[in-house]
Amino acid sequence: MGAGLRIAADVGGTFTDVACVSADGSLFTCKIPSTPGDYAQAILEGIRILLEQLPAAPADVSEVLHASTVATNAILEGKGARTALVTTLGFRDILELRRIRVPRLYEPLYEKPPPLVPRRLRHEVRERLDGRGAIIVPLDEAQVTALAADLRREEVEAVAVTLLHAYINPIHEQRIAELLRSALPDCYLCTSSDILPEIREYERTSTTVINAYIGPVISRYLTSLRERLDRSGVRARLLMMHSGGGTMDVRQVLARPATVVESGPAAGVVGAARLGARAGYHNLITFDMGGTTAKASLVDGGRIMATDEYEVAGGISLSSQLAKGGGYALRFPVIDVSEVGAGGGSIVRVDSAGALKVGPDSAGAVPGPACYGRGGTLATVTDASVVLGYLNAHALAGGAVPIDRSRSQAALQVIAQALGIDVLEAAHGIHRLANSTMMRAVKAVSTYRGRDPRGFTLFAFGGNGGIHAAALAQELQITRIVVPPAAGVFSALGLLCADREASRSAAYLEPLEAASLTAAAERCRILERAALEELGADADRAPDARRQIRWRAELRYVGQGFELGVDLPREPSAACDVEDLRQRFEAEYARTYGHALSGRRIDFIALRVTATLAPAHSQPAGTSRKARARNPMPDTRLAYFGSDHGLIETPVIARGELGAAARAGPLIIEEYEGTTVVPPGARAVRDSFDNIVITLGHGDRP
Repeated sequence: MGAGLRIAADVGGTFTDVACVSADGSLFTCKIPSTPGDYAQAILEGIRILLEQLPAAPADVSEVLHASTVATNAILEGKGARTALVTTLGFRDILELRRIRVPRLYEPLYEKPPPLVPRRLRHEVRERLDGRGAIIVPLDEAQVTALAADLRREEVEAVAVTLLHAYINPIHEQRIAELLRSALPDCYLCTSSDILPEIREYERTSTTVINAYIGPVISRYLTSLRERLDRSGVRARLLMMHSGGGTMDVRQVLARPATVVESGPAAGVVGAARLGARAGYHNLITFDMGGTTAKASLVDGGRIMATDEYEVAGGISLSSQLAKGGGYALRFPVIDVSEVGAGGGSIVRVDSAGALKVGPDSAGAVPGPACYGRGGTLATVTDASVVLGYLNAHALAGGAVPIDRSRSQAALQVIAQALGIDVLEAAHGIHRLANSTMMRAVKAVSTYRGRDPRGFTLFAFGGNGGIHAAALAQELQITRIVVPPAAGVFSALGLLCADREASRSAAYLEPLEAASLTAAAERCRILERAALEELGADADRAPDARRQIRWRAELRYVGQGFELGVDLPREPSAACDVEDLRQRFEAEYARTYGHALSGRRIDFIALRVTATLAPAHSQPAGTSRKARARNPMPDTRLAYFGSDHGLIETPVIARGELGAAARAGPLIIEEYEGTTVVPPGARAVRDSFDNIVITLGHGDRP
């Protein structure tokens, strides 16, 4: 096969997806159950399988790209490091106070998630800077030395240092870090001036604490993965997807692990934007349903929606200018993804009031859904899909995952008896309830942003995306669905499409005027040099066509509490660009809030520079996929589409059997990576890019 192989691995809660693109653009994929006790094991096994299929040697691999939910899961499950917070005297309770907003207006007894650092591990030190960084109270170094002894007794694994106004002057944070590193050499330590040198005390503290909380977890995981790749002979560069949609060297990840909290969801959105645009689909709502969660994002005119405001672990992880307070604030560039706990492995139950509930807890990879036969006995969404006839009743993933329909039937019988209905009705109710839950994620990035979902194409992927996409689109009145090739491992494909990326930011508290714009440009040049340095020698050698630099300014009207980001010219020409920047900001303000406050003074709040480097190696060619063995299946099987249609003898075909001529549903399209359900009343074709295109209603939308 030769050198130059790029391999991408996306670790999910239920399955690990591995994809490889060769130097000629040929794509090979592998889907295997995740190994929660040791996620690296599934990655190594997937790489081994692909190298055998090619065939190729470990030394032929030039890059390994990785996306993972390890960081997110550590936060969701409360399994991060034992973390301490060191802060300015009087600011010990910033994590408790948070923001006044609550995400559930009509739930007065709502309780926010507990702080990641309990109060007994939050320590104050005597020091104080003013708003311009001048020292008011010098740092009490003797107190810091004594604090180190306390932290050692408390057996903390990580320390976050966040002082008042350190974004302007980091001198005290740097000295505390120096003293604590000397006294606690085995402790993971980070400062807010390194992680997020921007204003806003709670967001800066929360982001730094998240970084410290997951630091040891990510460090152990990536260090182990690197060592085991080396032992297997794969000594290629290891890159990881960060939350903003770019990849970064694992050395940068170890320094700022909070950047990869939304690593896995970002990869799928990048792939949808790149490969969707190639096929002519520019306005997309991405729908990624895996085994544990469902994610949605918006691609508007080919542009991925990104944000610097994100909350994780609040029932639904999302970004919003208005709906805040439900999770832990993370202020890093993040692709605007909303995520809910509804996936194929989501556990189904009937609560004490007799109501059906789906998720957010999941059966995961172990024991998995009841039908996997690995010890799981509780009904899941996947079990409902098996009983409904949507999923193969014998095996998935080309026979790699055996299925026992009788176990699904038995698990759902318990649910049906509790509800007083038959098993098919219970299974269909689970299917519809899961769709209703996932609709929250889609609306969070469309309706709640003032965007009409009917104007978008639903781009469905993930192991279960094709099963639920049509029913979800019907509820949202979306008339077109696209299911891309290798949809079940699509996030791994997204990794292969992603650019390398480095981002740097700095607080900049000045009015928007000619002099401050000139000074802002000089500050951005400094940030640009730091970002390019992070990309390394590859960026210096790369042609201009592969390298891009983007400057952005965070602006707000004077007196307001929150800012909006707009692009900043790289070589501003003072006065003329002041007016241009004002107009950009007011247009963004009007788009976000529905009105503008023309004539009011505007202030700079922060500057951000992002450097990107497009891959030099081949990317997936889209249609050049290696054929896979099909699951053992008949030409038809009975599938249930609700009481209006009942059980229907439904054709079961492979993607390659679908042509350019429209084929009416019901229809089940089954392949190695996943299954697509085309319901009655819908029509499906396969376009020239090997996408399955499903149309609902009468005719297609222009």
